[in-house]
Amino acid sequence: MPRLLLLVLTATLALSSSAFAQVPSNNPNDYAGTDSERIAAAVDAGVQYHNGTVVIPPRVPDEVADRDYWLLDSAILLPSDTTLTLKSCTLKLSDKCRDNFIRSANCGAGIEKVAPIKNVCVVGSGDAKLVGADHPRATGDSGKKLGERTYGTDAGKEGESQTGDWRNIGILFANVDKFAIRNLTIVGAHAWSVSLEKCANGIVENLRFDSTETREIDGRNVKVLNVDGLDLRKGCRDVVVRGISGRTGDDLVAVTAIVPKAKKGGVFGSTEVCDYSEKENLDVHNIEIRDVAGYAAGGHQIVRLLNGSGIKLYDVLVENVVDESPAGVVDRATVRIGDANPAWGGVTPLGDAYAFTIRNIESRSRQAILIAGSLADSSIENVKDYNPESQGVCYESGVDNVRNVRVEGVVHVDDAPVLNPKTRD
Repeated sequence: MPRLLLLVLTATLALSSSAFAQVPSNNPNDYAGTDSERIAAAVDAGVQYHNGTVVIPPRVPDEVADRDYWLLDSAILLPSDTTLTLKSCTLKLSDKCRDNFIRSANCGAGIEKVAPIKNVCVVGSGDAKLVGADHPRATGDSGKKLGERTYGTDAGKEGESQTGDWRNIGILFANVDKFAIRNLTIVGAHAWSVSLEKCANGIVENLRFDSTETREIDGRNVKVLNVDGLDLRKGCRDVVVRGISGRTGDDLVAVTAIVPKAKKGGVFGSTEVCDYSEKENLDVHNIEIRDVAGYAAGGHQIVRLLNGSGIKLYDVLVENVVDESPAGVVDRATVRIGDANPAWGGVTPLGDAYAFTIRNIESRSRQAILIAGSLADSSIENVKDYNPESQGVCYESGVDNVRNVRVEGVVHVDDAPVLNPKTRD
């Protein structure tokens, strides 16, 4: 080989190797700064150089902090075409954080109109865990005042919102098309563990929750309200939910499509981050909820289906739900449909909630199936009711609000099986 050609090839290879070595890492352990800054740098690098993939392993202890978990001061923001993999790591909220664990990057403070984004995934690998703060600055939803109804170290602080809001939600996706959230454990949530607004074509699976309405902080028991597991809000469609387990203070899985008082998007003091002044396309439909096993430690519902104020809810499947309430806990209902509360629009007009299929339910609740609103053109089948005082299917709002609902195979069972001790913690 001529000497000149050999020199050119050697130089080219050296430049290629140098360029490859300089590609920024998508691992936050390779950056400096606070944990939130390091993770943000890894996300930026993943988006620009790694086809949108970001991998967070356990934190490597260093001179800054001798711990293997990540401490978040602000939310991890995920733009379109991003997959965040949590590889056997723990993300914990710091005591100065008043924000989500993870949020779609199109929404947040001051963003009035939430633009659509697509292809956003959060995937746990191994033992991936999200843990709330030791001393949360705020908990609960926008109807709960800090320090009076629910805990928060921001109570009474000038310049800070004195109610809960969307920042208390663990994982918050808004206006995301094609998404996945899977294989995670969420412990000590500040409010809803996961909330979806106007999201479509997605899957939420294999999530385990561990939260209650009461926590011990600094040696005293305090209230932490509105700690639902998963909430699907207005405008959600074509979503599959499966493999949900554990305990929550409030509803374990909830579809809550109601219109609150009009607020701009991205304002503090609102539990939802989107602007709902334009009410078109807010119906919720094509929702599958399968394989749910757990309970609401605060005595609420295991699966709640609620629509109001003119929003329709239809084509809903709820299948294979097991009430795992331990001794001393009796939930209001294993599956609850609708509500008569005037604040949420009262009982929906007959025909606004329809095409529900509810089957394979095991209940220890006060009511196995509670129809507290209206329901049409639906079926309820194969319900095992272990509470002798339950009606099996309770028409709380009256039979006039039910039309063409087929009920089959609702049976009371005298001897409830003993639950696995692991579910009775």
